[in-house]
Amino acid sequence: MAAAISSLSATQSANKALGRYQSNPATREAPWVRYTLLGLGLGFFALFLVLPLVAVFTEALRKGFDVYLAAIVEADAVSAIKLTLIAALISVPLNLVFGVSAAWAIAKHEFRGKQLLITLIDLPFSVSPVVAGLIYVLLFGAQGWFGPWLQEHDVKIIFAVPGIVLATIFVTFPFVARELIPLMQAQGRDEEEAATVLGASGWKTFWLVTLPNVKWGLLYGVILCNARAMGEFGAVSVVSGHIRGMTNTLPLHVEILYNEYQFAAAFAVASILALLALVTLVLKQFVEWRAHATLKEAP
Repeated sequence: MAAAISSLSATQSANKALGRYQSNPATREAPWVRYTLLGLGLGFFALFLVLPLVAVFTEALRKGFDVYLAAIVEADAVSAIKLTLIAALISVPLNLVFGVSAAWAIAKHEFRGKQLLITLIDLPFSVSPVVAGLIYVLLFGAQGWFGPWLQEHDVKIIFAVPGIVLATIFVTFPFVARELIPLMQAQGRDEEEAATVLGASGWKTFWLVTLPNVKWGLLYGVILCNARAMGEFGAVSVVSGHIRGMTNTLPLHVEILYNEYQFAAAFAVASILALLALVTLVLKQFVEWRAHATLKEAP
């Protein structure tokens, strides 16, 4: 009975406080301020996000669907699409394994050099992609540290597919780890320690306890990683050599077409990247929705 009275009193106090908050003009903005801020936000969104997207598809279809389709199925465009997919299919799984391993080690264990590892993970965020590509040129180029040895053994990295994959891996590997580290830290180690006490091995604890708890965050990181891998320009541009039909990814192919004044073809190929961005956005929203729904369903 006393608990019920106390709960009722607390509820009444909260309602009074809420009423004072709602009736106090100092805590509320005038309608014109709210509408002005909302208008500025929507205007910025329309000007810098919606309008460029509409412009891409408008220019891509300006000369008709036949020209649009011809630009996409052209041999160099198909080669660029294939190379983009190859780079993503190699870099994303590797970053998935690295990201999960690094996040698990950082969030669930204590060891020397932990802060150094976190700093190294953040390195691609602070280094320009062009500089990242130049690093590989200095290492594996013809005049680089390992260039002579690679030439002697007929191994091609720069101006070839391996260099593009390496550059893509470098610029994308923080995404999975950076999504999982704060999530794992927030979840703590209680469930893992309980599983260990009950006799589960480290591998079984990881697969049955840790991984299911972070599945939505993991998927979110993979989606962002894949989006960056397919849209990367700076680092890939340095190491590709811009060889048409061989080392051009989709962003590089768009640049070449635009520089050759083939505007319809350039926008047609760019629309593929725009569609990939829209698909990524939809998947991102779905993952966020499922993650929130899972949190609400949790006891």
